[in-house]
Amino acid sequence: MVALLRPLPFLPLSHRSGAAFVLVVGLLFVATAVLIPASERGAVRRASLLDDFVPRWQFAEHHETRIHAPPERVDRAIRSVTAADIRFFRLLTWLRSPRLPGSGTPETILSAPVGRPILEVALGSGFWMLADEPGELVIGTLVIVPPELERLPIDELERRRNQFTASRFAALDEPGYAKAAMSFRWTDEGAGWCRLVTETRVFATDTSARRRFAAYWRVIYPGSATIRRMWLRAIRQRAEA
Repeated sequence: MVALLRPLPFLPLSHRSGAAFVLVVGLLFVATAVLIPASERGAVRRASLLDDFVPRWQFAEHHETRIHAPPERVDRAIRSVTAADIRFFRLLTWLRSPRLPGSGTPETILSAPVGRPILEVALGSGFWMLADEPGELVIGTLVIVPPELERLPIDELERRRNQFTASRFAALDEPGYAKAAMSFRWTDEGAGWCRLVTETRVFATDTSARRRFAAYWRVIYPGSATIRRMWLRAIRQRAEA
């Protein structure tokens, strides 16, 4: 796009025709990547609490790290890490949800305050604690809802959200939804080491929701993956401190 306005002789884009060709090819590549159908996968056997809530999914990411700390310190670190601890968190979430400084945006996972634990912020703004047991916790949210629910007043949406349960989340397969669950799972490997795994899965209940979320996921995935890796890094630093 820059070369269309001003040719760049130091690149092989010294003519606007060449820049236009590269731009068109790039846009076609992006459109193709966004529109590629998302295949469905499933857990072969139950291996974690996450399998209870999203045993089938079309979108997922998995990251892990080793931490030189006992399980109880890893557990505390997961619950106490803040947005300020996670490198690039506020920048990348701002890019996903731009807002003016001092605009009074409600506290959410995309506009998290500096001092509050990020897990606490998530649970107060649209996420549910689906499971919390020694060695693993799972939180979940609805990332797509049917259009008729999107048009409901805020207070009615909040009332319905408060009535949602973990069992309802696990069983949800009605058309028009996409549900997302994220887990942290930590295991003692001995000799003072733990392995911490974070996994995110998204299940879209019909073709329309799957198509809508696929376009969103493939755009935000690089930033999302960066946040997850930096989140694990922040947990490791807290636990090992």
